[in-house]
Parts: sequence; C-alpha cells; structure tokens
Amino acid sequence: MSEAPGAGIEAESVDLTDLRPGRALVTGASQGIGRAVALGLAHAGFTVGVVARGARALDELVEEITADGGRAVATAFDVADAAAVASGVHALEAELGGFDLLVQAAGRIEPAEVPPWEADPAHVRAVVEANVLGPFHVARAVLPGMVARGAGRVVDLSSGSAYKDSGAYAAYGASKAALFRLGGAIAVAGAEHGIRAFELSPGVVRTAMSTSMSQHADRTEWTDPDDVVAMVLAIARGELDAWSGRFLRAGTDTVESLREAEATLTPSARRLVVVPYGADDPIA
Repeated sequence: MSEAPGAGIEAESVDLTDLRPGRALVTGASQGIGRAVALGLAHAGFTVGVVARGARALDELVEEITADGGRAVATAFDVADAAAVASGVHALEAELGGFDLLVQAAGRIEPAEVPPWEADPAHVRAVVEANVLGPFHVARAVLPGMVARGAGRVVDLSSGSAYKDSGAYAAYGASKAALFRLGGAIAVAGAEHGIRAFELSPGVVRTAMSTSMSQHADRTEWTDPDDVVAMVLAIARGELDAWSGRFLRAGTDTVESLREAEATLTPSARRLVVVPYGADDPIA
C-alpha cells in the first residue's frame, strides 16, 4: 500500500525542557469549550488573545482571567468575515506580538437533525462559513507570523463527524472533514517551517451546542472540559508533535497513551484517508 498523503511530515522532536508558556489565540472563546481552553491556557501562564462575535462575553472573560493574575486581550469579530479577521488579528498581534499557538474553537451546527435532502440551504451555508471558511481566514492571518518565526502550533477543534458517516448534520460533518483536510495541509506545508497542526475532538462536552442536539437528549456521561484543556496544553508544550496532522480525542486519548503509541504509528494512522479494498486496488 502506498503511503497516505502527508506521510513523513513530522518535524524533529523538540527539547521539552526549553518550552515555556507563550502567546495563544483562541477563537470561539466567549463560551463553551473555547472559553474553557482560554481559561486553562491563561491559568498555565499563556498570554491569551480571545476572539468571538460577542464583545460583552469576551470582556467578562478577560476580566476573569485578569482577576486570576493572567493576561488576555479581546477582539470581537466574526471568523467568517475575511476582512474583519485580517484586521482583528493584526490588532491583536500589534498588542501582544505574534502567536505561538492557535486554537480554532469557533464553530456551529445545523439547528435541525435531518437528512441531507431536508437541510435548509441557509443553515448549510452558515455552518460551512463558520467551520471551514472561518478557520481558513484565521489561519491565513496567523500563520505567516509563525512561518516568519519558524515555529507554531495549530489546534482545530474537530469531531468524530469528520471521519464517520451519519445520516444527519451532514453540513457539520462535511465541514469537520474539510477542516481536517485543511489541518493536514497546514501540517504538510508547515513542517519545514516548524509548524504543527492537530485535529482534536473534544468528545461530547456539555455545552449549549451539544445539549441542543436531540441525539444527546438522554446522555448522562459527558467529557470533562479539563480533559480538553490538558490535551491542548500538552500540544502547546510540544509533547505530542509526533501526532501533527492526525486526529486526537480528549476523554479517550490521554497524553500518556498517545506517547506510548508513537512507536507504532503507521503513515496513515489517525489521518483522513481512503483505505484500499485490497492489495490489487489501483489506489494502493
């Protein structure tokens, strides 16, 4: 079987003793998982730029971080607006400097759990703009600085919907698969510049979005947001660089289990690939 696209993209391991908290940008930081990640990074010593559409919620987040002794700066914009993203990121970089870590947590899902042919085109467009175009705009604004400095890490908040078929929420699934492919492209193109990218599924955290989904109506077990924060911090510290371009899942994976599995990684493991039907498959 031929190697999957992106095989061999891992950069050399880094000296973890030389790593220290830096500057992080978190999108979708006003609520849910993005807010938990921003708080966790700030508590760990990162200076945090926080982004979302709602200025009031961001101001409250900055106040909370500041009260805890951390530093955060907020800028409100819609990630789906390319011009607003470029202007907002430029303003944050002017105040904080370039970012060492980008966490793409902004996202949305269709309001109705219906098959693809019943989906509202307006809802589909909104999901794709937020979950695909948004991260593309943010990456395009942030990554040149990382390239110039020769280092950086990108974490995309992914989902099992990125690689598993489902009869509902087709736009969400398609958007997360597209985000996975974008992250893979960043991992491949950025490897020579010291940039790594990771697709991190948070599992099912109890948020406004997850509780709005009928498939979770009877759920009693939820992923602890602290598990998501722990994975992001491990990525930020360079502990999981061998997993650049690959899929991780908080609440199931742990830093320890992933480190132990590194020795057995195959080129296609945890990547978004098409598996050949056999040795005589022409795509093999």
